[in-house]
Amino acid sequence: MQELTEIAVILNASAGAGCTAEFANDLTNQFRTRELSVHVTLATSGAELIEAAQRAVGKGAKMVVAGGGDGTMNAVASALIGTDIALGVLPLGTLNHFAKDLHIPLDLDDAIRTIAEGYMARIDVGEINDHIFLNNSSLGLYPDAVRRRERQQRRLGRGKWLSLFWATVTALRRYPFLNVTFVVEGEEFHRRTPFIFIGNNEYLMEGFNIGGRERLDAACLSLYVTQRTGRLGLLFLAVRALFGRLRQAKDFDVLIAKRILIKTHHQQIRVATDGEVTLMNTPLRCRIRPAVLNVIVPKNSQKKGDGHAYARTPV
Repeated sequence: MQELTEIAVILNASAGAGCTAEFANDLTNQFRTRELSVHVTLATSGAELIEAAQRAVGKGAKMVVAGGGDGTMNAVASALIGTDIALGVLPLGTLNHFAKDLHIPLDLDDAIRTIAEGYMARIDVGEINDHIFLNNSSLGLYPDAVRRRERQQRRLGRGKWLSLFWATVTALRRYPFLNVTFVVEGEEFHRRTPFIFIGNNEYLMEGFNIGGRERLDAACLSLYVTQRTGRLGLLFLAVRALFGRLRQAKDFDVLIAKRILIKTHHQQIRVATDGEVTLMNTPLRCRIRPAVLNVIVPKNSQKKGDGHAYARTPV
């Protein structure tokens, strides 16, 4: 780390931790105690996050640290993919799925220590119609609920979680189905479904660790589809998941692939990527991009299960 004299730190000013100018000054001092010089940028939108990351790349940064939630990680990472620049993670969001799956500490001091140690892993990234996702992409109920949540926050001034609750209730009341055709490894699958989930690598969909990933470098996408499932059917699937029997559910499909083509009669469709909703043209072309992103991870963390660790190199 001695050759790294300055690190670009990009904070989402609307992140749950309250990224103010005062917080940025405190953060600078915390890095300084680790003998690291940082330049902190406060961004107020996704576009500003991307622009700040692109500026850092243009200036030859060796590391860019993103502070915020999963959407922030996505925005900053989009400028780093395919480069040798490492992404540092300060998990300042609400859920921080990306940080959790990489075993990055949620405590701020520990996260800074991880960045200072500078151990790097190369991980995969998912892509759907040229939009990347570090965690997952989804169609159907979830993008609809997010769109309605944002509308309530904007028009009614409600908090995020209250807005999401009422948005989900409204989405379930409408409960739209999608008629889609999946093309996977040359085979076609036709489904009528309210929900489609595409993961960057394979997700645990059973037990009390549901929603996590054991690894992010297996070079695969995971596709999870419910079919012809009503409101009570979704509740039944959730119960099966908790008791470790989701894969045995008759109305639930799981596929692993490197490329997935999704066709529908809609010319455009809303798609969520790491929680951000975009209107995309169809068909949707999904692919895995293996080992295209460098991320700073804890020195001694290992993947669960087989004990195989990510390949790491000190920065």
